Amino acid sequence: MGLLDNKVVLVNGGSQGVGAAIARAAVREGAVVAVTGRRPEPGEALVAELAAAGGKAMFVRADLADAEQAKTSVTRVVESYGRIDCLVNSAGLTSRGTLLDTTPELFDQHIAINLKAPFFAMQAAVSDMVARKAPGTIVNIITSSAHGGQPFLAPYVSAKAGLVGLTRNAAHAHRWDRIRINGLNIGWTATEGEDATQKTFHGAGDDWREQAAARLPMGKLGQPDEIADFVVFLLSDRSGVVTGSVIDWDQNVLGGLD
Repeated sequence: MGLLDNKVVLVNGGSQGVGAAIARAAVREGAVVAVTGRRPEPGEALVAELAAAGGKAMFVRADLADAEQAKTSVTRVVESYGRIDCLVNSAGLTSRGTLLDTTPELFDQHIAINLKAPFFAMQAAVSDMVARKAPGTIVNIITSSAHGGQPFLAPYVSAKAGLVGLTRNAAHAHRWDRIRINGLNIGWTATEGEDATQKTFHGAGDDWREQAAARLPMGKLGQPDEIADFVVFLLSDRSGVVTGSVIDWDQNVLGGLD
């Protein structure tokens, strides 16, 4: 038996990176999986990969910057499979901006993707769970930068810190509905999106991963498949009663000083 046998799981922002790794892990553990993304090519390719491995999956095209599409991502899953048991909000915008140079437009983009989309996807998912009087689980992929972060991440940190508060608020509000909601503050992770970010905003070369790994305590960046295994555990009954927890999944220790 898998940890998520017969569970219907939606991974928003699941067509690449950490989200795709979570989708693969969920299918491996017996779940029926839906993934969302703006571009159909990577999403449909992932679904084909999962189907070839014997899994059941679907792709939902959605621009999560639009709150209505974030809600619709859930309703499409409910229409297709009759319910939603688990939701993962893994989409994230990491474009740079400081307190001094962030425009209102950039700030709004971060709020839309990093906070508003999870809010309304959670609203739709919890509504389905409550209507069915059924338990469920939600995991929000957040960031260790929510504790403060670098100066060039001001709008990103603002939105993700809001997601920390939302995670705890919603978990408290729906604990009597047996809906468990947790968050993961992930650290520096090796993904396709991070590769593009390093090259676009920091002029990094193709060997940036190796250079970064040499400066980290564990000698490597965070790996999507490792994060995915942890998320599957939080989605599953094996994580027991835990709810409202925002866990630092990182190799740097908050408050630790050298």
